[in-house]
Amino acid sequence: MANSFSTALSGLNAASTAIDVIGNNLANLNTPGFKESIVSFHDLVTQSIGAGLGSTQVGFGVGTPITLRQFSQGALQSTGGPLDAAISGDGFFVVQNSNGATEYTRGGNFQVDTNGDLITATGEMVQGWTRSNGVLDTNLPIANIKVPVGGLAAPEATTTASVDLNVNASAATNDLFSTSVQIYDSLGNAHTATFSFTKTSTANQWQYSVSVPDADVASPPFSPVTGTLTFDSNGNLISPATTDTPPQIAITGLADGAADMNVTWDLFNNGAPRITQFAQTSAASAQAQNGAPAANLVSVGLADGGEVLARYSNGQQVVVGQMAMATIRNPESLIAAGNSNYQASALTALPAVGLPGTGGRGTVLGGSVEASTVDIAKEFTKLIIYQRGYEANAHVVTTVDQLSQDTINLKQ
Repeated sequence: MANSFSTALSGLNAASTAIDVIGNNLANLNTPGFKESIVSFHDLVTQSIGAGLGSTQVGFGVGTPITLRQFSQGALQSTGGPLDAAISGDGFFVVQNSNGATEYTRGGNFQVDTNGDLITATGEMVQGWTRSNGVLDTNLPIANIKVPVGGLAAPEATTTASVDLNVNASAATNDLFSTSVQIYDSLGNAHTATFSFTKTSTANQWQYSVSVPDADVASPPFSPVTGTLTFDSNGNLISPATTDTPPQIAITGLADGAADMNVTWDLFNNGAPRITQFAQTSAASAQAQNGAPAANLVSVGLADGGEVLARYSNGQQVVVGQMAMATIRNPESLIAAGNSNYQASALTALPAVGLPGTGGRGTVLGGSVEASTVDIAKEFTKLIIYQRGYEANAHVVTTVDQLSQDTINLKQ
């Protein structure tokens, strides 16, 4: 009976620890990326009483419970936040705390600080790759993700242009059709390139001319780029052919002081001619060019796959960064570090870092967060069970105390 006090006390301590774990789970019911912990109980060594070996065994109570974190998938909740991200599947976002230590998290509430670093809601640096010199190289080691803050995006001079159109096969000689494409020089100034097509007296043949306004060049007039387009009996472009060098539109001596331009006129799309000659009204259906003016940064957001996108006032979206993800074979060995982050322990397998969606890593969904895996109904059920266990052990203590008092009274 002397051991009953310590046995019941171990039960009280175990139940108290379990209730603490439940309290922590419930407290983080709404914490994004939080993973619930469960309690694993185990008994202590038993002692044998009596002459028979093992005929009567009495235990010494319950040991300190072991807490196990359950890394199950939480529900994905759409938030619409431009810098929110959720992981669907296995893996963790990689972050670095203020001491330079690497941590792992499933919490996806990110933001950008004044230095342009992508950080967690609690200030840890998000790790990945940043676009540098126009290149995003994911073969480099991971580092802090830098995003542009304010300023202008440099202009991009047009180097290729195209027009998708049809010229009327029923057109008379000298009939004219024109369409225009806006192109940009190295300073970001726009120029209107006019593509004119004139029907010749030769069947299935048109004369083309490409020009810019005389006011755009320092020494007008501008000399148009000219040539001939020839179609077959089915209305398909046969000259220039796909094997020929595409027409080059050279614009030199620009009045605004920009660099000379040399624009390639792309007449084919994966081998299919962009210009046809059918018995339909001459009309352009599409146009394209790869230049852009200088633009202000409008917003930065996270896209699916963990890409960091910068959107500019000219409508362009540029991938300026890529988030890294880590997979860990035994995530239950991670140690909670607070702020929804985890650190590797001595038992943790070496994390494998790479791109989302590769090597067994889950995918990243932008504009969403992963909800806590805590089930309030299940937690309250366990809370009642642990409460009953605590009360039962407390009753054992009072019973043993009463029996001890009765024993003392017998001696008296």
